[in-house]
Amino acid sequence: MKKNNLSAMGRQGGASALVILIMVLFFGSLLSLLLKVGPAYMDDLTIQEALESLDGTEGLSQMGPAQLRTLMNKRLSVNNVRGFDAKDISIEKDGELVVINVDYEVRNNIFRNVDTVVHFQHRYEMKGK
Repeated sequence: MKKNNLSAMGRQGGASALVILIMVLFFGSLLSLLLKVGPAYMDDLTIQEALESLDGTEGLSQMGPAQLRTLMNKRLSVNNVRGFDAKDISIEKDGELVVINVDYEVRNNIFRNVDTVVHFQHRYEMKGK
């Protein structure tokens, strides 16, 4: 006949305080990183949408680079995009085709001397009406 070993059940206690502390620090660090880097990705999505909305704009192929930058700045200021400089946009024209290159990076301070750097690069080819 087999004995039930109930004394072994009493020794099982779950996670120790040290393990719980390490888990809280780990997930807290992930949450902090997400809160620091997340807005940069949200702003990049807004920049992409603003650039894609230029496709089919009337008179796009006749506009100069300064006019296109001004148009982009207006669209980005309406959408409250922070930390983006219109100088990061390069515009090339090839007849009716307008090629827009966007190349920029966003730096965020995590704590003390630890920073994140997120680099974005996009290329759009579009025609105006």
